[in-house]
Amino acid sequence: MPRLLCLLSVLVLMPQLAWAGIDETINAATAPIASAISAFVFFKITVFGADLPLVVLWLVVGAVFFTLRMGFVNIWGFKHAIELVRGDYSNPNDAGEVTHFQALATAVSGTVGIGNIGGVAVAVTVGGPGATFWLIVAGFLGMSTKFVECTLGVKYRNENSDGSVSGGPMYYLRRGFADRNMAGFGKFLGTFYAIGIFIGALGIGNMFQSNQAYVQLNTVTGGMFDDLGWLVGLAMAAVVFLVIVGGIKSIAAVTEKIVPFMAVFYCFFALIVIFMNGAALPEAIANIFTGAFTGEGVAGGALGALIIGFQRAVFSNEAGIGSASIAHSAVKTSEPITEGVVSLLEPFIDTIVICTITALVIGTSAVANPGFAGDATGIAMTSAAFETQISWFPIPLAFAGMLFAFSTMISWSYYGLKGWTYLFGEAPLGQTVYKLIFCAFVALGCVVQLGPILDISDALVFLICVPNILGLYVLTPVVKRELEGYMSRIRTGEIKKYRTSKAS
Repeated sequence: MPRLLCLLSVLVLMPQLAWAGIDETINAATAPIASAISAFVFFKITVFGADLPLVVLWLVVGAVFFTLRMGFVNIWGFKHAIELVRGDYSNPNDAGEVTHFQALATAVSGTVGIGNIGGVAVAVTVGGPGATFWLIVAGFLGMSTKFVECTLGVKYRNENSDGSVSGGPMYYLRRGFADRNMAGFGKFLGTFYAIGIFIGALGIGNMFQSNQAYVQLNTVTGGMFDDLGWLVGLAMAAVVFLVIVGGIKSIAAVTEKIVPFMAVFYCFFALIVIFMNGAALPEAIANIFTGAFTGEGVAGGALGALIIGFQRAVFSNEAGIGSASIAHSAVKTSEPITEGVVSLLEPFIDTIVICTITALVIGTSAVANPGFAGDATGIAMTSAAFETQISWFPIPLAFAGMLFAFSTMISWSYYGLKGWTYLFGEAPLGQTVYKLIFCAFVALGCVVQLGPILDISDALVFLICVPNILGLYVLTPVVKRELEGYMSRIRTGEIKKYRTSKAS
């Protein structure tokens, strides 16, 4: 630990003017690259006056296909998902590192982040109240995508000699395509994905989160930490290192406690705001439905609202990105389908519950107090909605935001680690080097403002959905066979419960 602090101190204990110079130099050098990559990844076509990013269309079409192909598993599989998370079918002798609940908590902590607070506000601002309806629809469809990719994550995982597990799109793309006599193509896709998830973990899953957490902390304390980003960064990096140094078991042990707490904590205060605006709730809900099909005041009308809602949903729950399957692949199970079923709960929690609650906070506030946010957007708008009811409510909101950011960082550290080990091997020294690099970027996120670097990271995260969804299409028959065989054995009683609901 002292060595880590020394390393991070060297990186961040520099004059603020020097950092400013570094910012400007790096931003100037990388801005054209970021602009070109973002323009390519988020290429848009105009449909009836609305701009449609093709990457979002790719994800949504995939979600619709998987929902139909799997017979609406996102509906009938929900009850079984609860049973699995409860541990009803958990065999303690199965290979793996974490329980179903721990895997779910780790994956949820990776998706429930700043976007659930600020990103929803942006969606409602740009797409109108109707964007909320399409956000929910996209979350529902995304449940099926998660089911397919997390089933494959377990199906094609590597079980290492030391008992650890490595899995995710890198592995099912390589091994799944090899099974279909496309070994070279699968190896290329796996390597491409590993590079993308590694870089993405340092940016969108790290620097962006720590930066936003610092900004929130500094705002609610009235600027107490002006020019002290390096100190906040060191503290964050140290706490993150203490968690991630122990690997997935340590990360899961933290997320299984922090995720339920932070979700309940945030929803509690959000529901208070909604109930205090109770008289405005019927109109706010009506605005969601009318806006979804008319899109009043939105570029592209109803289609514009649909695109914004779908875009926010896929950016939030990451269905189709494949990242969650990395966490789920570490589960203790001999049945790949079980973890696919458990993963159904992620988009439900992240998008259908938390994002919808945020949208209702903003929607009811807008009805009760038109113009309540002024020129504020993003998380500042959500904070203003909280403040309309009780002046100190932005404080618990900031605390929730910091928890969201922290949980996202520790989960994404594991995603990036598995990209690293896929590329460079499982050697303990190499993994330690990666963890030090990751923590250094946590600290840097509070000090530097590398906008283009984050843009590149963001674009790469969504670019890797292209090979991932392609792999899911190709490997869908594998998942379908696994599903039919599993459900058949459930019906015949061959797969038995290890503990009853009453005992649990």
